[in-house]
Amino acid sequence: MYKAIVIGTSYGGLEALKTIIPYFPKEFPLAILIVLHIGDNKNNHFVNYLNNNCNLIVKEAEDKEIIKAGSIYFAPPNYHLLVDESSQIALSVDSKIHHSRPSIDVLFESAAWHYQNKLIGILLTGLNQDGASGLKEIQEFGGITIVENPNNAMASIMPAAAIKLIKPDFILETDEIASEIIKLIK
Repeated sequence: MYKAIVIGTSYGGLEALKTIIPYFPKEFPLAILIVLHIGDNKNNHFVNYLNNNCNLIVKEAEDKEIIKAGSIYFAPPNYHLLVDESSQIALSVDSKIHHSRPSIDVLFESAAWHYQNKLIGILLTGLNQDGASGLKEIQEFGGITIVENPNNAMASIMPAAAIKLIKPDFILETDEIASEIIKLIK
């Protein structure tokens, strides 16, 4: 039923993702697209770490790449990551949103339009409101919305902004998210 997962995070996101990504099984049937606010810094070390510690292929997204199940795509530094109408990745250098490029809202909104009710959106720890309106868009298209519990997030602003804007389907601790997704896709 579901086709993809989108994840957005900022400050504290490396630790949160380390708690979630390694628990997905090798034959995971969904593509995962991630925006991690890292400014101009490279993803290389973290992508290599995840490739060595999880069951899925982890890579930096490339423009016009076909999105495949069982792969994890990170937005490259200084590029917005979008899903186009052909189930391909599109990279953009359009203006920053919430002072960020890549922007979580840009990914979430483009994925919501493309996947509609076949999408799971996850918003994790962060220090700004990026992702809240994108998560609302996912919910409006019938997708599932998951927000990290802001009370225990390293930075509560991002998940709290989402909870203020919408009633997410799930508010979970980071160590509960992977198992909940596995339940949802069975």
